[in-house]
Amino acid sequence: MEQDTVRHIFIVGLRDAHAVENQALGIMDRQIEHLAQYAEVEARLRAHRGETERQIDRLETILDTLGDSPSAIKDAALKFSGSVAALAHALSPDEIVKNSLANFAFENFEVATYKSLITMAQAGGFEAAIPLLEESLREEQAMVAFLDETLPVIIRKFLALRSEGAQASH
Repeated sequence: MEQDTVRHIFIVGLRDAHAVENQALGIMDRQIEHLAQYAEVEARLRAHRGETERQIDRLETILDTLGDSPSAIKDAALKFSGSVAALAHALSPDEIVKNSLANFAFENFEVATYKSLITMAQAGGFEAAIPLLEESLREEQAMVAFLDETLPVIIRKFLALRSEGAQASH
C-alpha cells in the first residue's frame, strides 16, 4: 500500500470521527435535558458525554501527532445537525423510543468507525494511535451494551407510563 495514501485516508477518518463525536455531544446535550422519567438513561448519557469529550481529546492528540488538526467546519456542521436531530425527536410523543433507537444505531456506527480507524492505523504503521483508538472503542462498545440491555426496560416503562396517562415521552 502506498504510505501517503494510507496516511491521507487515516487523517480524513480521524477528522470525520472528531466531527461525529462533536455531533454526539449535540445529540446528548439535547437528550439529557428531556429525561425526567428515565433517570438511568440520563445518568448514563451524562457519563458517556464525559467519555465523548475524552474521545475528542484523544482524536486531537492523534491528529496533532500526525501534524494535522480537526476540521472546524465538519465539527460545527455535525454538532448542529446532531442538535437538530435531537430537537426533532423532542417534538414526538414517543421521544424516548425514537432517541433509544437512534442512539443504538449511532453508537454502533461509532464502534464501526473506531474499528476502521484501528485497522487503518495498523496498516499505516501508526502504532501510537492504536491504544488511544482502542480505549475509545471500548467506551463505545460499553455504551452499545448499555443501550442494548436497557432498550426493553425503556420500552416497557414507556408503555406503562402511557397506559397510566402519565408523561412518558421523556
